[in-house]
Amino acid sequence: MFNYFRKEIEWGGRPLILETGKIARQADGAVVVTYGETVVLCTAVGAKTVKPGQDFFPLTVNYQEKAYAAGKIPGGFFKREGRPSEAETLNSRLIDRPIRPLFPEGFRNEVQVITTVLSHDMENDPAIPALIGASAALTLSGIPFFGPVAGCRVGYTNGEYVLNPTIDETKESDLDLVVAGTSEGVLMVESEASELSEAVMLGAVNFGHKAFQPVIDAIIALAEHAAKAPWEMEGPSKEAIALRKKVDTLGRKLLVAAYKEKAKQARYEKVAAAKKTVIEKLVAADLDAEAAKPMLKDLEADIVRNSILDTGLRIDGRDLVTVRPIVSEVGILPRAHGSSLFTRGETQALVVATLGTGQDEQVIDALEGEYRTNFLLHYNFPPFSVGECGRTGSPGRREIGHGKLAWRAIHPLLPTKAEFPYTMRVVSEITESNGSSSMATVCGTSLSLMDAGVPLKRPVAGIAMGLIKEDSGYAVLSDILGDEDHLGDMDFKVAGTEAGITALQMDIKITSITPEIMEIALEQARGGRLHILGEMSKALTEGRSGVSSTAPKITTMSVPKEKIRDVIGTGGKVIREIVEYSGAKVDIGDDGTITIAASSDEQAQKAISRINGIVAEPEVGRIYDGKVVKTADFGAFVNFLGAKDGLVHISELGQGRVARTTDVVKQGDAVKVKVIGFDDRGKVKLSMRVVDQATGADITTDVGEKPARAPRRED
Repeated sequence: MFNYFRKEIEWGGRPLILETGKIARQADGAVVVTYGETVVLCTAVGAKTVKPGQDFFPLTVNYQEKAYAAGKIPGGFFKREGRPSEAETLNSRLIDRPIRPLFPEGFRNEVQVITTVLSHDMENDPAIPALIGASAALTLSGIPFFGPVAGCRVGYTNGEYVLNPTIDETKESDLDLVVAGTSEGVLMVESEASELSEAVMLGAVNFGHKAFQPVIDAIIALAEHAAKAPWEMEGPSKEAIALRKKVDTLGRKLLVAAYKEKAKQARYEKVAAAKKTVIEKLVAADLDAEAAKPMLKDLEADIVRNSILDTGLRIDGRDLVTVRPIVSEVGILPRAHGSSLFTRGETQALVVATLGTGQDEQVIDALEGEYRTNFLLHYNFPPFSVGECGRTGSPGRREIGHGKLAWRAIHPLLPTKAEFPYTMRVVSEITESNGSSSMATVCGTSLSLMDAGVPLKRPVAGIAMGLIKEDSGYAVLSDILGDEDHLGDMDFKVAGTEAGITALQMDIKITSITPEIMEIALEQARGGRLHILGEMSKALTEGRSGVSSTAPKITTMSVPKEKIRDVIGTGGKVIREIVEYSGAKVDIGDDGTITIAASSDEQAQKAISRINGIVAEPEVGRIYDGKVVKTADFGAFVNFLGAKDGLVHISELGQGRVARTTDVVKQGDAVKVKVIGFDDRGKVKLSMRVVDQATGADITTDVGEKPARAPRRED
C-alpha cells in the first residue's frame, strides 16, 4: 500500500531521519523529518499551469505549529490554532529565503510549501528540520528546483562552535546563527551575537556550511529512490528571443540615459517614461508588449550592474564604499519618553521609545512554554515612504522580519532587568525609504533608547551591503540603494558596536557566494558601521542620566520569600490597599522582588514605607513613629510598624508615676516609641518614657534607671 523510503544519519549527536511515501501521498513531494523527538511534516505542491498574465514567481512558504505537538490545548475561546504567531512568520521567512533563489529564472508556476510541526521534544528547534524537510520535499516533487539545500543552527560557547545547540544551550551561547545553502556555497544567514568579531562570525558560517553537507547527501540518497520525474521545461521560443533583441534595441539607450539621474524620484520618472516609450513602439509594431515587460526589467538590471562593474560608480554617483550623508537627531517629540530621527540619504526612520512597567511585558505562548519579554520592537513601513498608495493595516511578513532583525541587533546591548526594571517598547516608523530601512531602524532605536535614559552598554549601528557578480568580476557595495538591492545579487546586513557584531543577516539571489566575498563584505561593513557610529555620536554617545520626566519612576526592592504572602494579603487585599494608599503600581515576583512604578517620588516612597512596615521585624533599641490603637488600665497598644502592634506598659508611658493611661494618651494619638524587648510570648514591649515626643530623640541616659513598677490598683 505504501511506497515507503527512509534515510537516517547521525547528525550533531542525534539521529536525523527523512521518511517519504507514507504520509501526504497526494502532494507532489512530502517528507517527514525527525530530529531527536521533534517531528515535522513537509509538503510541496506546484501548479501545472501558469495563470494568465502571471509575471512573477508565486512561491508561498508556510511554517505552522500545532499545539498538540507539545501536548497542549490552544488558549482562547475557539480552542484551535488561529493566525500565525510571530515565531511562525519568522520561520516561514527562514525557509523561504534559501529556497527561493533555486528555482529557474522565468519559472512562473505557483508553488506552495507547507511545514507542520507534529511533535516537539522541547530540545530541538523545529525550524531546522522544517527547512531540511522543505528542501527534501521540493527535491522529490519533480518541480524545477536547483537543490537540495540544507541548514543548521550554530552556537558559540567557550570559544568553540556548537552544531545545533539545544534550546537551553542556545540561551547560554554567545551566538545564535542559522545558516543554509547548497553543496556549493551559502545562501542565507540569520543571527544574533554578543559583539563577536568578523573572524568569529565568518568562521561560524563556514562551520555551519561544512556541517550540513551530510544532510544534503542524505536528501540526494532519498531522491535516488523516491524522486518523481522532473517537469519538462520549455526554453525560450524564437519569437521570445527576437522580442528580447527588439527590446534591447529600443530601450538600452533610453534606460542608460534615465539611470544617469541621481535623485531617486526623478530617476524613477525618467525610467518609467523610457519604458512607456518602448512599450508604445512595440504596440505600434504589433508585438507582445506584456511579454516585453519582464524583459525590460532584465535590461535594467544588465545596464545598472555592468555600469557599476565597468566604472566603479553607482546609480547615485557614489563609489563602492561611501556611505550616504547622515543626520541624527534626538528628543524631537516632547511627550515621548525617547525619540530620534535618523536620516541616511533618502532613507529615514522616526523611532520612538516608550518605557513601561512589568505589567506591560508581552506574554508569549510558545510550544516550549509561556514566557515574558520586556523588550518589544515594532517596525512599520507605510506606502507613503516610497511615494506610493498602498495597503495599511496589520504588519506583513516583511515588517515582522525587519523588526526582528533590528530587535536582534539591539538585544545583546540592553541592561538586565535588575539594572533597568522597565519594559521597553520601540516603534520605528519608516518615513522615507531608499535602501536598508531595517538598518536605519537599528540606528534610530539605539538613539531613541539612549534618549529615553536606557543605559545601553554601547551604541549600535547597522549597514546593508550589496553584491554585483558577473563572469567578468564582482563588486561589493556599501550602504545599498533600493534599486541596488532589487537588481543586485546579495542583501547582506551587518549590525553591531565598535566592539563587534550583534546581528548578521544575508540573503543571496544567485546560487552561492564564496568565503572570500563574505570576508570582503564583512570587513567593508565594519568600516561603514564605524563611520555611522561616528555620525550618530554627534547626537548622543550614551544613555541620558535619568529617564524622561513623563516616564514612570520605577524602584525595586526585595523581601524574603516567606513575606510575599503578607505583602499580597488574602485575595490580594493588602497589595490593593498599598496601591490605593500610594497611587503607585506594585508588582511582586515569585522571588520576592517588588517593582514599584510611580509618577512621583512621593508616591514611590509611600509604597516603600508601607511595604517595609509589613515585612520589617521590630529591632530592639530602634525608635518608631506609632499610633495608639487601644488603651487599657495597664497601658496602651500602639501600631508602630505596618500592621504590627506593641504594648507600652503604663510604667513606660511617661516620667514618674502615671495614675491612668488616658492621662497621657488617647486612642488615635500619634506617638514615638522605642522597642525595649519582647515578652515570653514574643509580643513587642515598647516605651514612650525614653523618647522625646517632640523630637523623637532617645533620652534613655537622661531619665536614669527604670522606675519601680506602679502598684496594682484594686478594683
